[in-house]
Amino acid sequence: MKNRLLVITLLLLGSIISSCSSDDDFNYQSDFENSHNTWLNFKESSNNSYKYVVSGGSVFTTYGWETTIKISNGVIVERSFRYTAGAEDFIPVDQLEWTENENKINSPEHENTSASTALTLDEIYEKAEQEWLIKRKNATSYFESENNGLISTCGYTKKNCLDDCFVGITIKNIVTL
Repeated sequence: MKNRLLVITLLLLGSIISSCSSDDDFNYQSDFENSHNTWLNFKESSNNSYKYVVSGGSVFTTYGWETTIKISNGVIVERSFRYTAGAEDFIPVDQLEWTENENKINSPEHENTSASTALTLDEIYEKAEQEWLIKRKNATSYFESENNGLISTCGYTKKNCLDDCFVGITIKNIVTL
């Protein structure tokens, strides 16, 4: 009887230990992997040429903003930014909308704006895996793939944070060029 109890205890302990892995430090592992595989297929079928729109906003304002990033053959070729309706009452007209081409992308001129940093989707998936989806104490992680299986929302918010706490990205759409 003691041997049987020992064997059962060892089996239970072994299964608990084997279920623990390095994946325990990563939220949404399975969803992320499925989306990443979808991305790799999309990347190949689009010849790594696509554009995506990052959307954002603030609880302090009545307007939002959008940044469109264009990638051709794996190279970022354009970043466009615009505030959505209502911003014209608060933002100078010359800053409501602008476009950067290849040599000026992520330029210091637009560094302190609400525009999303221009990244490729490869870089976004890497940030998702290495920064945004790692498990943190006192934070809630988010991952959605509402863009035909491609990443749409990824990031985290610290608990007890009241305003504009999301760290990550919200992608409104992704299309082939």
